[in-house]
Amino acid sequence: MGMLKRMKDMRDMVEVAPGMVAQAQQLSAQAQQMAAAQQAAYQAQAAGAQPGAAEGADFDPIAGVSIEQFVAVSKGVAAFGYDPAKLPDIAASRGIAAAEWQAAHQGWNDRIKRNRAVI
Repeated sequence: MGMLKRMKDMRDMVEVAPGMVAQAQQLSAQAQQMAAAQQAAYQAQAAGAQPGAAEGADFDPIAGVSIEQFVAVSKGVAAFGYDPAKLPDIAASRGIAAAEWQAAHQGWNDRIKRNRAVI
C-alpha cells in the first residue's frame, strides 16, 4: 500500500509542477527587473556624485561659497574632533570670511535638508 501512496504523491507533484515552474520563472523575472532598477539607481547616484555633474539652482554658491568649499570646510572639522566652533577658523584658513561662512553654512544645510541630491 505504501507504493500506491507514493505513486499518488508523485502524480500530484507532476500535476502542480507546471504551475510551480511558471511561478519560479515569474519570480526570476521580477528579481532581474529589481536588480536592473537597483543598478540604474546606483549608477544615477554615482553619476550625481561626480565632479561637474551638479547642476541647477540648488548647486549655486551661497554667499560666494561653493558646494565644494562647503564640503572641504565641513570635512576639515574632523581634525578638531568635530568641534563645530572650529568651522569659522577652518573657513578662514580657506579664504572664507566669517559672515560669508555663517550664511553659507546655514544655506547649504537648508538646501541639503530640502534636496537630498545636493549631498
